[in-house]
Amino acid sequence: MYTFDSRIRYSETDEYSSLTVPALIDYFQDCSSFQSEDLGIGLSYLKGQNAGWVINYWQVDISRLPRLGEMVRTGTSPYALRGIIGLRNFRMESLAAEEGTKDRILAQANSVWSLLDFEKMLPLRFPEEILRRYTLYPKFDMEYMPRKIAVPSGEGRRASAVAVTEELLDTNHHVNNAVYVRLALRAVERPSSSLRRLQIQYIRQAVLGDLICPAVYGEGTGSICVVLSGENGEPFAVTCLDYREES
Repeated sequence: MYTFDSRIRYSETDEYSSLTVPALIDYFQDCSSFQSEDLGIGLSYLKGQNAGWVINYWQVDISRLPRLGEMVRTGTSPYALRGIIGLRNFRMESLAAEEGTKDRILAQANSVWSLLDFEKMLPLRFPEEILRRYTLYPKFDMEYMPRKIAVPSGEGRRASAVAVTEELLDTNHHVNNAVYVRLALRAVERPSSSLRRLQIQYIRQAVLGDLICPAVYGEGTGSICVVLSGENGEPFAVTCLDYREES
């Protein structure tokens, strides 16, 4: 597994001095980017192919969010590259806990990625160079949820819409995947410390000038769905948030 070590920064924490969930996803995304750069198949390589990675799905299981100043190790391991679909696991560990103990693993994730041809706006089959350079590892021993999240029927509670501006975009000129998570969590208005599992399925990409309109379903239960749609009602992403019972 490819890893890098870091310390939780003040700028990454919430009002309770814990790492935010979008920042956790940023760590995971950065880890895979670092691996690709170190293997010589990062942004410069992809630019030459007129291509870029896009994510289709996240499942993030959270045991505990690390605190300000805590030393952590973030790791990633691709476990399958099939046709046009790449599958990756991620893990964040606390370096303050003993290796092999239950307190060591803070969060782990499953993810589904595709390589997009920006000229044709279609998924690409993986070039031989990518297949050759990535080492595949055994998939993590974790519960794997279905990747397709059903869009709830009926009317959900409408939360404040957000206009897409330049600071929400990534190098592919689309809204960064962690932004959707941030908008979903903001719409629910519950403490992230009680979040047990996050799933998000990305359906289409929001770009500069779009309006993202969240709708919240299942409030008052342990499992809340947030649909992030455009002005025409077509979803950009569907999110499922599973919370622990509050003591």
